[in-house]
Amino acid sequence: MRRVRSLAPLLAVSLALACASPTGIRRVDGREVHRTLTANVLSTGEPSVPTRNVLQRMGLRELFERDPAAAIDAIHGSELRPGRVFALAELSFWLGEKNRDRARYLAAAVYAWAYLFPGPGGEKPRATDPRYRLACDLYNRGLTEGIDLPALEDARWSGGRIQLPFGVLDVQFDRSELAWGGWQLGNFLPAAYFEVRGLRNRYRFPGVGAPVVASLGEPIAGESAKQLRVHISRRLKVPATALLRIEHARERLTTGSLPARLELITQDERRAVEIEGEMVPLEFETSSALAYTVEGPPVWLRELGAFFYGGILPRLTAPAVEQILFLQPYRPGRMPVVLVHGTASSVVRWAELVNELQSDPLIWDRYQIWLYSYDSGNPIGYSAGVFREALRATVDSLDPEGRDAALRQMVVIGHSQGGLLTKLTAVDSGDRFWRNLSRKTFADMKLAPEERIVLERSIFFTPLPFVKRVIFMATPHRGSYLTLERLGRWAAGFVEVPNGLSQLTYDFVARNRDDLLIRRLDRPATALDNMTPGNPFLKTLLELHVAPEVTAHSIIAVEGDGAPEEGADGVVRYKSAYLEHVESTLVVRSSHSCQGNPGVIEEVRRILREHAALTRPSSGDAR
Repeated sequence: MRRVRSLAPLLAVSLALACASPTGIRRVDGREVHRTLTANVLSTGEPSVPTRNVLQRMGLRELFERDPAAAIDAIHGSELRPGRVFALAELSFWLGEKNRDRARYLAAAVYAWAYLFPGPGGEKPRATDPRYRLACDLYNRGLTEGIDLPALEDARWSGGRIQLPFGVLDVQFDRSELAWGGWQLGNFLPAAYFEVRGLRNRYRFPGVGAPVVASLGEPIAGESAKQLRVHISRRLKVPATALLRIEHARERLTTGSLPARLELITQDERRAVEIEGEMVPLEFETSSALAYTVEGPPVWLRELGAFFYGGILPRLTAPAVEQILFLQPYRPGRMPVVLVHGTASSVVRWAELVNELQSDPLIWDRYQIWLYSYDSGNPIGYSAGVFREALRATVDSLDPEGRDAALRQMVVIGHSQGGLLTKLTAVDSGDRFWRNLSRKTFADMKLAPEERIVLERSIFFTPLPFVKRVIFMATPHRGSYLTLERLGRWAAGFVEVPNGLSQLTYDFVARNRDDLLIRRLDRPATALDNMTPGNPFLKTLLELHVAPEVTAHSIIAVEGDGAPEEGADGVVRYKSAYLEHVESTLVVRSSHSCQGNPGVIEEVRRILREHAALTRPSSGDAR
């Protein structure tokens, strides 16, 4: 018994040691474990668990702490298994961040490419491996920090030799890739450096490549380039990505000589590239390019100038095709979606909707977005005539032989007054508008050639054959009550129509003595006059139905929580915006400026998807 009692202290010590064993587990919050396993050099500034494992297995952890470059060299000189190549990418980026060393950043991109695309016979990472996505990000960020973007703007630069820590990178670059829409791309800024404000969502298409935002620089010489520039505003910013191709990268890591090709690819050109027999998505940032495009006071001040002073964009007989703005060069096989802004507004008001539509792969593949800019104080019939002729001339110039069927499946979307212009692309008015002006027939009028052109296109409307679907947003089909109120009457007194249009009207009235004509045209009507409830022009337009071959939709904005039928959006009442004989009607709780309302955006997305499902891609589809 004494012997058993003498073992008791020893057993107690053993049990105590067992409770504090060197290896074991501790229950913690799942988020803590996830943070530990997913932390990496890009998110925390420290190497990830897989990279630390490589250092530990190779006995290099202490060396890395003392001399990071020596540890990286040791891994590079070993057998370059996939896990080690990944570790080299992350550790090179870590050292690049520490020393702001461009060569180390580029080395990280090279290692990441070698891990992702090892060449013939190499072991490719699985998509489920967390290192796969991190390697893409290391490649993209390594390029962003490592390539000399200003060098692209030097007309003499077509590549060069770049010294890496372990060898030489021989880069080739084809400068013809800088040509875009009749302009030379330049002033490349990494999208990684932009904070986007004013847009509800920020979209980045994940893939490989360093996303950049490019500006339009010098115009390219030549007639064909000039034609491309007609619809491209110089203010436009272009989403692009830089891709550095390195053939057989993993096997060339040991030779120290790596031939490479730098490519600059815009999003409208393609969204994926072939690498080692597979289609690999490219990384693009669309929201930052869009926000940068509409940055600055001049864009927004243009709204009021175009409303009050209609002569800013004076067009009487020549088609104003430059008022139709493209977000990318024309691509056959993609159906146009034309966005028409409202009164005292501009194309920038569509930014939220454009941001969302650009993020939808189906819509991006099947459609091209056009924006129409016009002087919103001008008479609505006149503005509609200019709009229609601009559309007609644009379609004819893009596809004179009529081969692109998608170009003739156009969708037109109009907000507020823009909805009235939109309706006038899809109705047959006969002589109804003319009968509001004169008791004589139009054929009996004494008209100069210019007067005939302007009056015919401003008063007589037939459906445009290429418009197949229209969407009305917060459109005052029966007028806007705001025009009757004090502010509306005050503003109307300051609106000017183009001098040429005023003179043409006076000459026409003086040459044709008609009491009704004199009363109606004692002064040229403004858009606010036309949108006053009870206006003869507006009443006639209301009586006209959209052509049977055109599908129409209506989106009505109403503020507050009351019954929609008794509500208004602050400018237009529900009863004015409501339209019979449409395919669908959606009511959203919003103010008049509803273009960016989530419900409105989803309805537009639904309609465009429905339209795409009913139309087959044409032979010119470039997808």
